[in-house]
Amino acid sequence: MDNTKTTAVSGCIIWFVLITFICSCILPVFMAIGSISSFSNYAIQTTGGWLCPEGTTPQSRTYSTTTFDENGFEQPATGYELECVDSSGEVVKSDPVLYAFIWIGIWVLVGLIVSIVLTFALSVPGGMLVTKVLNSIRVRR
Repeated sequence: MDNTKTTAVSGCIIWFVLITFICSCILPVFMAIGSISSFSNYAIQTTGGWLCPEGTTPQSRTYSTTTFDENGFEQPATGYELECVDSSGEVVKSDPVLYAFIWIGIWVLVGLIVSIVLTFALSVPGGMLVTKVLNSIRVRR
């Protein structure tokens, strides 16, 4: 195997290993950030700008609800909902789920971009290291 093929193969291998490792670490963190921040006013205003009809204002509404713990017992919880309110104060549209999925998706996309940038930044030195190791193994034979 000549040096060009060794470099190409080692570059592909190191890139695949790095993207797998980095994404498995970074994407859950960015998904958690998106989940935690999906109740913020900024998230409501941002996603409401896309989901609410023209001439309405996005706002958050909280309400009491229940959830179940790990043993199956009911626990009190707070529910969040995006409401699109017109100028008279009437709720035109209500969305309890889609805004949060969009917000979390934005954060996952940011995490994916960060992962790709880190992978490219680390794959060059990693590929050079793997090539050096493969070449030293080939020389010893």
